[in-house]
Amino acid sequence: MRDLMSLMKSAGELQEKMTALQEELKSAEAKGTSGGGLVTVTLNGRGDLKSLDIDASLVAESDKTIIEDLIIAAHADAKGKIEAMMQDRMSELTAGLPIPPGMKLPF
Repeated sequence: MRDLMSLMKSAGELQEKMTALQEELKSAEAKGTSGGGLVTVTLNGRGDLKSLDIDASLVAESDKTIIEDLIIAAHADAKGKIEAMMQDRMSELTAGLPIPPGMKLPF
């Protein structure tokens, strides 16, 4: 019985650490570039596209902001669909398992 209690305690600690890591990643950012710096994207730690910059030499200046906004919106739409699909699949995999309320998988 003590092993089960130890396991439950370890699982709880792991969940707390994972939650803290997820919070830390929310504020992390990374920039990626292509075309020798002509296109730059900034993602947060969760993979959300926070900004996009397309060099004006690639498009007409009047279209630049619209194109950037459309790409960000398309990325958000696709990411939302993937997240929903993953949640559905995870629900299918965990169906019938005695998972405590509020416990999210993967942590």
